[in-house]
Amino acid sequence: MPDTSAVQQRIQALTERLHHLNHQYYQLDVSEVSDQEFDQLLAELQGLEAEYPDLALPNSPTRRVGGTITKQFPTAVHRYPMLSLGNTYSEDDLREFDERVQRGLEGAPYAYVCELKIDGVAMSLRYEHGQLVQGVTRGDGTRGDVVTANVRTIRTLPLALRPDPDPDQPQDLEVRGEVFMPLPVFAELNAEREQNGEPLLANPRNAASGALKLQDSTQVAARKLRFYAYSLLTPGRHFTSHSAALEALSRYGLPVSDTWRRAANISEVLDFVHYWAKKRFDLPVATDGIVIKVDNLRQQDQLGYTAKSPRWAIAYKYPAEAARTRLNEVIYNVGRTGAVTPVALLTPVPLAGTVVKRATLHNANQIGLLDLRLGDLVYVEKGGEIIPKITGVDLAARPAEAVPISYPTECPACGTPLVRPEGEAHFRCPNERGCRPQLKARLEHYVSRRALNIDGLGAETVGRFFDLGLVATPADIYDLPTRRAELVTLERLGEKSIDNLLAGIAASKQVPFPRVLFGLGIRYVGETVAQKLAAHYRSAEALMSASAEEMAAVPEVGGVIALAAAQWFQQPENRELLERLHRAGVQLAVTGEAPVPASDRLAGLTFVLSGVFEQHSRDELQQLITSNGGKITGSISKKLSYLVAGDNMGPAKREKALSFKVPIISEAELLALLPTAEEPSAPEAVAAAGPGSQGELFG
Repeated sequence: MPDTSAVQQRIQALTERLHHLNHQYYQLDVSEVSDQEFDQLLAELQGLEAEYPDLALPNSPTRRVGGTITKQFPTAVHRYPMLSLGNTYSEDDLREFDERVQRGLEGAPYAYVCELKIDGVAMSLRYEHGQLVQGVTRGDGTRGDVVTANVRTIRTLPLALRPDPDPDQPQDLEVRGEVFMPLPVFAELNAEREQNGEPLLANPRNAASGALKLQDSTQVAARKLRFYAYSLLTPGRHFTSHSAALEALSRYGLPVSDTWRRAANISEVLDFVHYWAKKRFDLPVATDGIVIKVDNLRQQDQLGYTAKSPRWAIAYKYPAEAARTRLNEVIYNVGRTGAVTPVALLTPVPLAGTVVKRATLHNANQIGLLDLRLGDLVYVEKGGEIIPKITGVDLAARPAEAVPISYPTECPACGTPLVRPEGEAHFRCPNERGCRPQLKARLEHYVSRRALNIDGLGAETVGRFFDLGLVATPADIYDLPTRRAELVTLERLGEKSIDNLLAGIAASKQVPFPRVLFGLGIRYVGETVAQKLAAHYRSAEALMSASAEEMAAVPEVGGVIALAAAQWFQQPENRELLERLHRAGVQLAVTGEAPVPASDRLAGLTFVLSGVFEQHSRDELQQLITSNGGKITGSISKKLSYLVAGDNMGPAKREKALSFKVPIISEAELLALLPTAEEPSAPEAVAAAGPGSQGELFG
């Protein structure tokens, strides 16, 4: 057996060196080496880990780029509950809070720590012996989702803590902080969504939350999330004050916003509040207030907690920023799914650190609710919403010549009469095959980063090809290699660019089926739903044969999504598209063997899960049910076999189940229906087949 000690030492040295360089670059803005040298060190480590996988360290820097695909997020109970803070918009309330603190401490001297309240997702991180071992979302405050693989992709977050000169540095610690998306990254993401005809995300908090829920950590890495630590918890008392703990976090290499300050009294707290009221808009991160905490940790213990929040802390929320300006025009954008969205064009006005020229109007209902008219002076707000929105009209200043806004009855792009499906707020253009903005947006979606991600064929290029008549559907993209002679005649497209483009098209044929399914742009079928449908049906051919009712039984799909997907797969034009993609070699099936059911114990039974469960997460219970032959549905009917009830289950579902005489069982009773470890597994005959390889598709 070869001696691997030298390899192990080299892996250790490379790991430590790369962790150090990451800290210097992301925390201190210091580039000790060139990008090329850094990439060479990283490539060497990747090569050694590939050759000696058993020697790879758990927190290797190579894990930054993601790559783990998680079919479900397990849950974990927080060792220390993640309580919410009481909050206020009033400075008088801050003074009253200070008076309560003074009374609670019986006149003893005290000080505060003031921190900017980052608008992100609360996260709890566990470090053991200096190594990151777990990342858990806030959840319900008692337990949350384990998203360790996803938080490892955050560049500013150390996978290994820096050694501290203090010999009492805790070996087991929990770090609380906020995962957030920087404003420039958020703007870039929304620009991409707008090109793809997708609804814009309202704020970076929603964007960060959605990113952390992605199943593929490679996609999480692409979202460029960041982290700020704001609290340090240990089993014993290692620090006397919160400010000392913040300083220790920085020494350990954790990112701590340098905006925090210690305040000797409530007057200094209010000075801090006033300073950041405007200054916060200069930061590259969204903030919505200030968190004020008593600094001394023993005094925090003395003040204690209410049932929901600590008595030693409070959050001050800034009021929503607003401005008044004139509404000059309303334009209408047609998105990928045909939704016609009104956008207000405004007289430019400064608001929350930017100059606002446009604002979303959402839909016709919003226009009617506000009674908007062209020429009105309108109030525009940002507040927690990064995208400006019109919140009201200055009726007293309405000019006599103000013109009521008439929502179009025809598509502004193709002239097709608009329709408004029952129960929906948006008017839509039903001309899916002939409305150019829809066709173009679907192509841009297909090549987007989270779908096929075709190198050399981004949204701008494929949009240009569409305008020139080179492509009209995703299948046309795979005919481009035969049209090289036409491509070389185009401006700004040299031989090298064409080579990269054609190589990217060839590489896209290896993109897994779930991302292809997402890239097809089926209404309501986002990344998560595409993964669920692909895992369940395993091929486009099987989806073509599935009914809406059958699709609705797939976990997290539901009736509306299932109906839209089933209708899409039944349309002849879409079947022809799939046939052409198949002939081109695009992945339209999940590779590998279909999972073998653990048993057929629950065959023929359907279940609804509701509430929070003690032993397993909802995803885990769904997996247990389906792997033993059962089916999951989201609605209660007379045909339902069981309603599995957890804590905090909604009363409406219970009442409906009782009215249909559906048995209501607990988590323990569900588990009792499953086979024990000693029982034999299902016979091979039960292992359902289904299309297994690309070659079996389409006859």
